[in-house]
Amino acid sequence: MADMVSIFMSIGLNEQKAKETLKNEALSSTLKKAIEQARGLLGSASIDKTAGTMLYNMVTRLKDPTRLSFLTEYIITRKINSELQLSAALDFIKSHPQENLDRLEFEAACGVGVVVTPEQIEDAVELIIRKHKDQLLAERYRFNMGILMGEARTALKWADGKIVKNEVDMQVLHLLGPKTEADLEKKSNLEPKPFLHKICLLFVGEANTEGKSLMEQLRGEALKFHKPGENYKTEGYVVTPNTMNLLKKHLEETGGQVRTRFPPEPNGILHIGHAKAINFNFGYAKANNGICFLRYDDTNPEKEEEKYFTAIKEMVEWLGYKPYAVTHASDQFQLLYDLAVDLIRRGHAYVCHQRGEELKGHNIPPSPWRERPVEESLLLFDRMRKGMFAEGEVTLRMKMVMEDGKMDPVAYRIKYTTSRTHCAPKSFRRSSYFWLCNALDLYCPVQWEYGRLNLTYTVVSKRKIIKLVETGIMLALLSITDVLVGVTVAQTTMEPHLLEACVREVLNDTAPRAMAILEPLKVTITNLPTSAQTEVRVPDFPANEAKGSHVVPFSKTIFIEQSDFREVMEKGYKRLTPDQPVGLRHAGYVISVQRVIKDGCGKVCELEVTCASSDSVEKPKAFIHWVSDPLRCEVRLYESLFLHKNPEDPAEVPAGFLSDINPNSLTVIGSALVDRSVGKAKVFDKFQFERVGYFSLDPDSTSEKLVFNRTVTLKEDPGKI
Repeated sequence: MADMVSIFMSIGLNEQKAKETLKNEALSSTLKKAIEQARGLLGSASIDKTAGTMLYNMVTRLKDPTRLSFLTEYIITRKINSELQLSAALDFIKSHPQENLDRLEFEAACGVGVVVTPEQIEDAVELIIRKHKDQLLAERYRFNMGILMGEARTALKWADGKIVKNEVDMQVLHLLGPKTEADLEKKSNLEPKPFLHKICLLFVGEANTEGKSLMEQLRGEALKFHKPGENYKTEGYVVTPNTMNLLKKHLEETGGQVRTRFPPEPNGILHIGHAKAINFNFGYAKANNGICFLRYDDTNPEKEEEKYFTAIKEMVEWLGYKPYAVTHASDQFQLLYDLAVDLIRRGHAYVCHQRGEELKGHNIPPSPWRERPVEESLLLFDRMRKGMFAEGEVTLRMKMVMEDGKMDPVAYRIKYTTSRTHCAPKSFRRSSYFWLCNALDLYCPVQWEYGRLNLTYTVVSKRKIIKLVETGIMLALLSITDVLVGVTVAQTTMEPHLLEACVREVLNDTAPRAMAILEPLKVTITNLPTSAQTEVRVPDFPANEAKGSHVVPFSKTIFIEQSDFREVMEKGYKRLTPDQPVGLRHAGYVISVQRVIKDGCGKVCELEVTCASSDSVEKPKAFIHWVSDPLRCEVRLYESLFLHKNPEDPAEVPAGFLSDINPNSLTVIGSALVDRSVGKAKVFDKFQFERVGYFSLDPDSTSEKLVFNRTVTLKEDPGKI
């Protein structure tokens, strides 16, 4: 069994997945055959993770095992290298059961060898835009852009989805121009979130930002930023004889405009630290009438997925920003390769044959190939590009000493996968970055580094978050956001209750009220006729009734929280007991218990009560919420994911963060009740369930059953019993 686990892990499966696969004997046997066939095709080379994942997906979906070697060959030779191609291949095989397949017909159906050029993408999108031009001009950005993407994907079946999306966005922008104020009014979800300004106070330290400009709110390191064209005034900036000339040309090209970028890697789930970076980069540009680029650092295709590209852009827009342009590091592959060649020609880089293990640690001796002739390095580098070396056999190294004392960092290494980007756009430490730009005699922008934002009782590492998802501990993570931007170079740690307080403050003003019962107790009002049903008007915001209201039914049968009734009176308890009446919020009634009904186990299952107008009786000590003729719903209550404040600290959690999971971090209540005012709510609509907390409608909701997630509890009231 251990051998089989090792075999499966060799193609990229994690240990848990490998062991799960072993439980399926037929799947395990077929997967083992596929791996053996793949190794036969590769010889001494190993199966990389991309091909391994494709093999696994193929085996789990293949219905005809006689086609195993046929498909394995296409995957290992990289003729089939995408999920779209694999799905087409499996569909073709399913619809062509004959013994001898027509390979040409099969390859045509699967897009083997198809290359979609940028010109083809541009032309196809142009036709689609032209088709919908009149409606686009009439509806502008209210037009359903999904229609354009759907038609583009149909016309360009084998094209890269993100390139198609960028082309659609660009042509729509060219047709409609930038969004106007009217467009933005229709898209209120793109307005900067109010609670960003509230949370800003936690980091800025200001008691009041009212009346202050955005730049006045951007404190800390932002105040030290250089003016456009004055890069050389930045600490550590290296000035060369050509620096001032390069700065002058840059100013001529940009007109002195502030330009920033947000460069995320699309290989994981965003967390609160990314929200800080988004707000800082986009916020600083906005405060100075500049522009900010969303630049995907897509330099590791083995870990990148389309869903991450999409999620990042959606998060930027959710936070209220629109990128000036969306670019990709991989777009510049040829340019960066050419720059690497230039670096060699200038004598600043060389091809090295030292293995990875020889380059680890400190005090590494200089490479014996450091002074090899330039022409020799150029020839070897060209052979690297042509795939004439194995992975790890050679690298291109730069002749420099990094800040930590390490010599000659690697700029290029060989990796057999869909793409690999050169080092130039990567985030070197500032002095290393300055060296590289100056070595190539390029304009050198300034990199500003600011401290990581930590949140106690959680982890803010994409790698660790993905681990939580892979192990089934977390299904998803949506970090709300942090500051609008108070930035320091020091690491910042924030307590969750500070974030929650800011969220409560804003939701209190923006989330309409509704009544929901999480643990229902049936109450029958005996002095109302069976057919009695009236309507009760409930304000959406009790503190400001002018903001609207909604109507809920009130009848003979209502439901209250089980915790709002106690059979035995206790000192200080203010709600319903057999000897103590209670008021019903908004209804204008006070109810008194007449009879307590219990089930066979002795548990209270129903109350019979009488009601009286609140005007005709003594004011009760408390008022409780209730529902009548309600909707059934599912409610998910979230608590801290970890038990300790700093789950990544070995001193607090010696066994590692995965051992610190709070078993009660999620409670699902499947039989909750909610009043009918929320029946037409849309996904992500937010409500305050009175006396319970703030909730948002989950995408898992259906027409038969709504699902609500608790965003945050209400403020704790020590006097509430």
